[in-house]
Amino acid sequence: MYKNRAPEGGNNICGRRVRELRLAMPGRVSHRMLSERLQIEGLDLDKNAVQRIESGERFVTDIELKVLSRVLGVSADELLGE
Repeated sequence: MYKNRAPEGGNNICGRRVRELRLAMPGRVSHRMLSERLQIEGLDLDKNAVQRIESGERFVTDIELKVLSRVLGVSADELLGE
């Protein structure tokens, strides 16, 4: 039977990688700064949503994954750990 949770019990498998990439960006980008960059790309996520994604508390849609990967400068596969 399929379970819609990550192996460690979170609601997504990309959150840790999003955090790593955000912190590796020049100038140590904050949650708010990342959410502003996402909004410029047309994805309406506030800083709290970014925090919840990184902590695994929030599901991530395929649309969100696509924009996150573009803003973070990696492929969606890299965000998924593949």
